Amino acid sequence: MGLLWSSYGLFAVLTLMGVLAQYEWQPKDAFDEIKVRFDKVNGDNCPILPPRDLTLPEDSVSHLPDIKDVNINPVFPNRTALLHLHNMALSRAFFWSYILQSRFIRPAINDTYDPGMMYYFLSTVADVSSNRHINASAIYFAPNSSFSSSYRGFFNKTFPRFAPRTYREDDFNDPIHLQKISTLNTFYVRDLGAFPPDSALHDYTIKNYHINEWYNLWLPDNVDKRHDTKTTYQVEIRYANNTNETFTFHGPPGADENPGPVKFTKPYFDCRRSNKWLVAAVTPIADIYPRHTQFRHIEYPTYTAVSVLEMDFERIDINQCPKGEGNKGPNIFADTARCKKETTECEPIDGWGFRRGGYQCRCKPGYRLPGVVRRPYLGEILERASDEQFYNGFDCMKIGWVQKVPIKWFRAPTYVREQYLNRYYEYKNFTTGPSSLHSHKLNINEVLKFILGVNARSCKNYHPQDLMLTGEFAYEAQKQFENEAKMAIRLANFISAFLQISDPSEVYSGKRVADKPLTEDQMMGETLALVLGNTRIWSATTLWDRRKFPNRTLFGPYAYKRELNTRKFNMEDLARYNKTGEEYIDKPFFRLLKQRWATNFDSLEKYYLKIRLRHNETGEYAQRYEHFPNFYHAATMDHGYWTTPEFDCKGYVKKWLITYAVPFFGWDSLKAKLEFKGVVAVSMNMLQLDINQCPDDYYEPNAFKNTHKCDEKSSYCVPILGRGYETGGYKCECLQGFEYPYEDLITYYDGQLVEAEFENIVNDKESRFETFKCRLAGAAALQVQFTIVVFVSLFGWILLRRNLQC
Repeated sequence: MGLLWSSYGLFAVLTLMGVLAQYEWQPKDAFDEIKVRFDKVNGDNCPILPPRDLTLPEDSVSHLPDIKDVNINPVFPNRTALLHLHNMALSRAFFWSYILQSRFIRPAINDTYDPGMMYYFLSTVADVSSNRHINASAIYFAPNSSFSSSYRGFFNKTFPRFAPRTYREDDFNDPIHLQKISTLNTFYVRDLGAFPPDSALHDYTIKNYHINEWYNLWLPDNVDKRHDTKTTYQVEIRYANNTNETFTFHGPPGADENPGPVKFTKPYFDCRRSNKWLVAAVTPIADIYPRHTQFRHIEYPTYTAVSVLEMDFERIDINQCPKGEGNKGPNIFADTARCKKETTECEPIDGWGFRRGGYQCRCKPGYRLPGVVRRPYLGEILERASDEQFYNGFDCMKIGWVQKVPIKWFRAPTYVREQYLNRYYEYKNFTTGPSSLHSHKLNINEVLKFILGVNARSCKNYHPQDLMLTGEFAYEAQKQFENEAKMAIRLANFISAFLQISDPSEVYSGKRVADKPLTEDQMMGETLALVLGNTRIWSATTLWDRRKFPNRTLFGPYAYKRELNTRKFNMEDLARYNKTGEEYIDKPFFRLLKQRWATNFDSLEKYYLKIRLRHNETGEYAQRYEHFPNFYHAATMDHGYWTTPEFDCKGYVKKWLITYAVPFFGWDSLKAKLEFKGVVAVSMNMLQLDINQCPDDYYEPNAFKNTHKCDEKSSYCVPILGRGYETGGYKCECLQGFEYPYEDLITYYDGQLVEAEFENIVNDKESRFETFKCRLAGAAALQVQFTIVVFVSLFGWILLRRNLQC
């Protein structure tokens, strides 16, 4: 019995040692070093740690969005959230720059046109509530640079410090939610400029305030001698009474300037606030300073604040692949993947965040997967493999006989050409122009020829019905234009929050006064900021329902641009179109959303706020807002409406536009229930979509589905992002058991080349389309095993002896 128990004990020890030593074959690398620093800091020990421990290296986040590359190079799928953070920071900086300088549009009176404190607070709340990837939003003003209309007798006076900030709070144990489930819909809002005068540690302008990198990136702005150092933007405005005005304002740097308008901080621990590792996008806010001096020669444009939007560092994918064309660096995690470099190469995949395994190992050119393996090796499997599994697997096999890429090709024989035309009969008998859209099986070349041929001059030659496409031609618009839709949701969230929380008639103790109702300039600035902050948005509009905007029957600011990269924009008040049938309230999407939200509002999302604002003008300490906690209801992505693509020949933007519209809500006149107040809509160019020609499920509404030209017997179709609204946005990968036979730098057939060579066959020209087929794996291998040679030789020798004996 003792021997048995000893055996059990020895087995347990060996098992434990095997488990603990499973990953000892993996050497420590840069990821392990960053992970140790990441796990070292928490909310309890961060106040006593030195500043160097509260930040990570700058190259911990690679492939940061660059505004100079937007609309030129495709954005990686795992960087769309960072791009949205970039665009949101830019949009907010444009709005605050516009609204702080818009007082020059209005007559000079002994009052201020600046937004009140609640406008600032709820604006930062909407930044966070509209996108779950964004963790925090803030506006940090330089000392004595913030003007406010929230106190009596405060005209032309400034706050010593003012910094409204909102971050997403973990409400797992919040008494508001009895379900004990984290909703991600509770936000903590605080004015960081409210602190005792003798407490310097709470001053966000000092360098060591919670690793204050975002403030020092742009502030303080020391303008030396020259006053024309700030970039100007021009807006041509037409009001409802048909009067025109051109307003020029100063804003953040342009995309063509160096540095650009947005700077990213290195990852830092947000100590004593959200207690998370964050990455921030920072953009400067411009204003004319000092104000109301009556001497314009001493009033000059300067950066008075910064817009800061932050997201969790853990949500950002890392790239473990070696440096190359797609991974030029700086990247501290480069070359930490476990792919076997002799036979495989690394390719990143998205959705993994800050953890290992966000890649796959593809076979290098000249190699193929074993016959029992269907897809490339996943990095997650390699990272968890034992040393025995790793060294005895995850290899690709060398292709025995590699062919040269054909450099001379010929016209296909007549019977071969007829075979292809019978198979793809839509290329033999087809219609052109608008009729090509309604064929039983689309000829993709003719369809795209019509769509791409419609422009501002030729659109007059078509019937309006021909300029309206079905939703099949905008496949995946909801996914590819998601960031643009979220910007519309952000504005709808803000208007809903302001209408439901801020009460202009409320009376407070002391000198504080309630925020005034929303103004025309504020709504114009918010609408314009959507177009300024996102280059893929061509037009944006905020449409108020009849008699829902203060002192106006109808009000619908509409901002748009005529060129892609420009500093000149236009704005119209659509309320000036007051003829029957021309009013914006008759637009189909407006009427649909109004009918949908006429009575029932139960499905709207509910957001909770915990607001702490300043005690008085000097901000001696922060106190709770009178309504604490507070809440409001707003729409989400699913509550909006996507229109079908349309070319509006009479509109301001003559392009194939896809519009996303989302409603906003406020209290009725009795404050008894919610009611529909209006719609925020953004329009994007359909031609910026990537079309998908690969096969898909029968119920997927894709007009170009299964129009690829891959050889289905030996290969399969894989979409390629970034090719736009053109044919060939795919690659033909070899199926399991087949191999790419050519000596090439790639291991697949490019869809653009396949489409071009197929077009040559249709036009009866020289083509190499017949060569775009994968070869049966191993069928042409020159290597043979020694045992097989011996066995065959021995078997032949035995047969020979028998024949000789006979």
